[in-house]
Amino acid sequence: MFKALVLDQAEDKKTVAEVKELSVDDLPKQEVLVAVEYSSLNYKDGMAVTGTGKIIRNFPMVPGIDLAGKVIESDSDKYKAGDSVILTGWGVGERYWGGYSQQAKAKADWLVPMPTGLDSRKAMIIGTAGFTAMLCVMTLEEAGVTPDQGPVLVTGAAGGVGSIAVTLLSKLGYEVAAVTGRENTHEYLKGLGASQILSREEMSADTRPLESQRWAGAVDTVGGNILARVLAEMDYNGAVAACGLASSFKLNTTVMPFILRNVSLRGTDSVSCPPERRAQAWQRLAADLPESAYETISRTVGLDQLVEVSQEIMAGQVQGRVLVDPNL
Repeated sequence: MFKALVLDQAEDKKTVAEVKELSVDDLPKQEVLVAVEYSSLNYKDGMAVTGTGKIIRNFPMVPGIDLAGKVIESDSDKYKAGDSVILTGWGVGERYWGGYSQQAKAKADWLVPMPTGLDSRKAMIIGTAGFTAMLCVMTLEEAGVTPDQGPVLVTGAAGGVGSIAVTLLSKLGYEVAAVTGRENTHEYLKGLGASQILSREEMSADTRPLESQRWAGAVDTVGGNILARVLAEMDYNGAVAACGLASSFKLNTTVMPFILRNVSLRGTDSVSCPPERRAQAWQRLAADLPESAYETISRTVGLDQLVEVSQEIMAGQVQGRVLVDPNL
């Protein structure tokens, strides 16, 4: 028997989260059985656990869109017992049982071998948030944004994706400007490498179709009015990697930045990212994320604390990354 956080739906349609004892027979029929060493808490996990939106459609569900651990047994020749693996995306924790469990089953194609230089703890401090941040950095690099072209803006910078994006960009030599709505995160962001802090209020203000050029590139995690202003402020040939909609999925903008300044808006998806690009991003994370990041952007909680911390992340009260240890 092992423990897992299980979501059920009450008669009033509210989501109920409870730590339960399960057996391997309770798990879905997939190819690889994994002993979960760590998971993590992402914004989407917070939505699932608190029942916000329609993240979970089928109950019961074990949430947790990330996991890392060691293979117990495998019906696939891609993995064998003892292999260290990472899983992010593919609808795990939403459509398929996820990482908030001491054991989990997964398709072999969902897994990524643990890169040299990482372990389960480090991989889950990174998690989907850090993986997404790395994909955003790679997207800007592929768009031709280089450190000598000017500052790169990160919105929602104190969150999980934003924190690791700031850290990575700074480590790679970019001048980083960070947008945050919390004054108490300013020193934290400067410690990660941000040289300039902008307020959420300033960046949320209504914008003209074009504003003064300020940014060579941007990582946007929030959408809505902030993304509209970011686009209006982009330099000629600038690029924005958009990966989130924490503020809004709507975008009230014009074609003028794209036509008159040759700006590109590039979507960055981590859920269905192809295996080859996944492996490349994890190798980059192992190489490019400084060792100090693993201590400055994380805290650790157990399964029993997940409901409380999920409420915090939905209230915008979580700074950086939250590591989940299902074995606490």
